[in-house]
Amino acid sequence: MPAPPVLDAPSPFDAAWREEVGAGLDPDGLALIDRAVAWAEPRFEGQHALTGEPLAGHGAGVVRVLAGLHTDAATRAAALLAALPTDLMAPAPSLRSDPVAAAFGAEIARLVQGTRALLRLGVVARQASDAEAESGSQKEMQRKMLLAMAADLRIVLMRLASRLRSLRWHAESKAPCSTAFARETLDLYAPLANRLGIWQIKWEMEDLAFRFLEPEKYKQIARLLEEKRAEREAFIASAIERLQAALARSGIEAEVSGRPKHIYSIWNKMRVKGLDFSQMYDLRALRIIVDDVRACYTALGMVHEMWTPISEEFDDYISRPKPNGYRSLHTVVTDDDGRPFEVQIRTREMHQFAEYGMAAHWRYKEAGSKGGQVAASSEYDRQLAWMRQLLAWNTEVEGGGEPAGPAPGKPAGKGRNAAAAPAHTDERIYVLTPQARVIELPAGATPVDFAYHLHTDLGHRCRGARVDGQMVPLQTRLSTGQTVEIISAKSGGPSRDWLNPQLGFLASPRARAKVRMWFNAIELQQRITQGQALVEKELQRLGKTAVNLEQLAQNLGFARADDLYVAAAKEEFSLRQIDTLFQQPAPAAEPQPAALRSASAGSAEKSGKSGVLVVGVGSLLTQLARCCRPAPPDAIAGFVTRGRGVSIHRSDCHSYLALAAREPERVIEVAWGETSDTFYPVDISVRAHDRSGLLRDLSEVFARLRLNVVGVNTQSRQSLAHMVFTVEVRGGESLSRALDALAEVQGVSSAVRR
Repeated sequence: MPAPPVLDAPSPFDAAWREEVGAGLDPDGLALIDRAVAWAEPRFEGQHALTGEPLAGHGAGVVRVLAGLHTDAATRAAALLAALPTDLMAPAPSLRSDPVAAAFGAEIARLVQGTRALLRLGVVARQASDAEAESGSQKEMQRKMLLAMAADLRIVLMRLASRLRSLRWHAESKAPCSTAFARETLDLYAPLANRLGIWQIKWEMEDLAFRFLEPEKYKQIARLLEEKRAEREAFIASAIERLQAALARSGIEAEVSGRPKHIYSIWNKMRVKGLDFSQMYDLRALRIIVDDVRACYTALGMVHEMWTPISEEFDDYISRPKPNGYRSLHTVVTDDDGRPFEVQIRTREMHQFAEYGMAAHWRYKEAGSKGGQVAASSEYDRQLAWMRQLLAWNTEVEGGGEPAGPAPGKPAGKGRNAAAAPAHTDERIYVLTPQARVIELPAGATPVDFAYHLHTDLGHRCRGARVDGQMVPLQTRLSTGQTVEIISAKSGGPSRDWLNPQLGFLASPRARAKVRMWFNAIELQQRITQGQALVEKELQRLGKTAVNLEQLAQNLGFARADDLYVAAAKEEFSLRQIDTLFQQPAPAAEPQPAALRSASAGSAEKSGKSGVLVVGVGSLLTQLARCCRPAPPDAIAGFVTRGRGVSIHRSDCHSYLALAAREPERVIEVAWGETSDTFYPVDISVRAHDRSGLLRDLSEVFARLRLNVVGVNTQSRQSLAHMVFTVEVRGGESLSRALDALAEVQGVSSAVRR
């Protein structure tokens, strides 16, 4: 229950607070903070958050956190105004009618509106009824969505500062903190701070959330740390004295200190690695801060001279920075008693980045000599570029390894790829289902794309949509953060208009493919009905109406009766063959399997004419190797066999490469000659989800492309099918068409040449 307001409570906006939050600001920045306080303080009077925290105290605390991150005056003022009470579910006012915009300008109004939009996302997510919304992949999607919703990265910093302030209030006031609130902090906000490189916020969030989630374990580790504190501090003081003396003798200016301990990271490492508290070597750790990179490596050499290094525990994040920009040297050495401890070495600029993440980036790269001042007119182009990279990275590991890194400045697990993020990625948007499940879609996606992403059948039956509770046309382009609800019919299918790119119903190639498949299936059913009528009419004419149609189709070389009907409807099969079949005596031997046909007369295997010329030699017997089945225009090579002429392989064939390495003197140069009249057998590997009618649909593709199938091998395991078809083709073009067509068959995950 919210705490009652305290009468005559002291104002949180006192002189000490003003001095602290004004650090690094010029007179204009200080004046802006004063205006924000004067405007907001009467509106805060008597207002409390649902947790019971006074909103005035919350706003003051958030600004204090942001001042510690060296943010600009606009961010600090906007954070104070964003803490004012408001109806989060009401639509944001336009800038013309927004009182904040009227009093403080468009920039601060946008920051306030953006922060409230993120708060609304949190409310919707907490009300989620979909179990999938709590999964690890959904937590990662929420982090991406939170970043994407913030047109200005300062909004994300404001949100992180607000969450940290709420945790601090629970700790200071001893008011109960809900498990869901603490869990959300560990799952969503701490990894987000880690991704932005703001370790200062990340570690404090994790320790406070862990304190509320596991109070007994927190107290146990805190007690163990306290028991060893005197011994640890004595060792660190001695080591600092030795290091400072050695560095001074070498003329290196340095700050040497002990590294602070974080209870959550200690517990997490004990849990993940199965270690006892006594086995934690980095409970004792030093940090060396020097002027430049050369001094970092000089200091590293001195540390390794003074103590024995453990080579496998050395990490050079200066030459190979982490993806989020972190740089430092990490090494583990053993003292005179053989006990290990960690040393981190970095420059002052690297240390600022390790502590403040993106805030330090702005301070050093954009503000220059102005310290904490950042010009609002820059539009934060650098931040937006960073955001695009952040959205492209997915380096958090849910459930497994350490979700937030083993030490300050270790943003990811050891051994991760430290290369920079891709320079360009397709833009994505993130929208919500009514159950708060986050859905990732391509930029420009519509409600129809959204429906097909949820389920193919829902897409087919989509007839309307509500976005944030309002009915919208199906061509409406969705934006990140919107909640989308689909209105569907009980039955029916898509409109052909959806395939018209000019009308803008679909932006997703995947959704377009599903619509095309639906119409292809309708067309196929129409052909089956039409062909069945033709076949039955022919059977009536012949007086054979009692014939088993499935058996008839197999006797005519088709796998199923439907294949016969389709061929008849397309006029690819002459109905006279039915009459001819009844005139012939029944074959003595079993019929050939329907899916297979004998090799054509022009087949390279049957005719023996490979169309391959042996360079510089007259007529030589050549044969196409079955291990790789070469066909024009493949790059080929020849290998002289014993008694069977020259065997022709693809140049990248593993068997050929092994033979050539063993007996290089038998390799011979070959080239394609006249191949236009020759068919070449190639193997096509198809992997798909097994279902009824799969082989029929694949056979339909080969029939439509007029490709002769001379062999097939199928395997099915746990609802997955793997089929290898040997198909005769004239060259690479017909093979490419076949692979593209097979890939579009429902359920097929891959279709490649072997």
